[in-house]
Amino acid sequence: MDFAFTPAQEQVRETVIRFAHKHIAPRVREIEESETFPVDLFPKFAEVGLMGIRYPEEDGGAGMDKVTDCIVREEMSRVCQSISAAWSAATHIGIWPIWRGGTDYQKQRWFAAALRGEAISAFALSEPDGGSDTRALKTKAEKVPGGWKLNGAKLYITNAPFAHFLLLAARTKPELTSDAISLFIVDLPNPGIVISKLDKEGIRASETGLVHLADAFVPDEALLGGKEGSYHLVMEALAENRVGVSANCLGMARNAYEVALDYAKTRLVRGKPIIDHQAVAHRLADMATDVETMKWMVYHGAWRVDQGTCDMALASKIKLHCSEAAVRVSESAIRVLGGAGLMREYPVGRIHRDALVYLMGEGTSEIQRNIISRTLKAG
Repeated sequence: MDFAFTPAQEQVRETVIRFAHKHIAPRVREIEESETFPVDLFPKFAEVGLMGIRYPEEDGGAGMDKVTDCIVREEMSRVCQSISAAWSAATHIGIWPIWRGGTDYQKQRWFAAALRGEAISAFALSEPDGGSDTRALKTKAEKVPGGWKLNGAKLYITNAPFAHFLLLAARTKPELTSDAISLFIVDLPNPGIVISKLDKEGIRASETGLVHLADAFVPDEALLGGKEGSYHLVMEALAENRVGVSANCLGMARNAYEVALDYAKTRLVRGKPIIDHQAVAHRLADMATDVETMKWMVYHGAWRVDQGTCDMALASKIKLHCSEAAVRVSESAIRVLGGAGLMREYPVGRIHRDALVYLMGEGTSEIQRNIISRTLKAG
């Protein structure tokens, strides 16, 4: 059976293209150089239904599927990965567990507000000493009268410098088991929390923070679902989001490839376009192949998410390939452009810096290989 996007999905693609052309493209240079995210975009996202693209209509969303979500990510990432990364953190990893496991009160207070573009979320999981081992996180939650006290630190948290609330993972039991980790919805500001903005080489306008928690009090209703042990929601959210960030990588790679192809057709050396040189043509052929394989892996993975059959290993295969392919394609684009590839007149240098982020973000390539190899041993 041939694969094809539905008319509704293509309509969403056109909506995102128009939105990005009007609201994002004119601001890319400015926000990247100032390393400041334009938070006024969030209400605009909500106006066109992009904050709830992935959620059912009965829950306030647009009622679309994961394939459509990946279309949004692909097209937004073609224009600016910083914007796409912050949007993704706020609309997916930062609120998906609330939608899946939150109480009615939590969904109404935090999830619904996020879909309206009125509250911006950040997902606080990674820690300074934890690396990629999420089960070994050290941030602790201690039960006290009327709520919990949180102590610890979180590192590389997207949206933290301007977020209205954190969806934060903490240890509620001393055992190194998955049921000892719980999620808390933490309103900001909080007297016990200090957030420091970090400077980055990639996705510069997507603000990232270091979060320090010192006896930060949260009330009982902040415990996600009203019960301890929500690590399974973290894993489910990461698996789905790894397919999503692969679509981000696809968008970046497409842009880099398209810029390089256009340049190769128009840049003349000794009277003929450089695409006529076999070395350049072969490099472009490899880039085109990478982009095509990324497309098929992303949308196959998205379809599997919609079918409920996308496991952690498949998500890891997709994320591993697409993140590393985006780095290859963007580096090749710089090489095709030569000296021009280092100039800010062209986006390929920025794309390459942004693509490098996803060799680490959402789980390093080494972690993806660990996950994949464990299934090989089991099989």
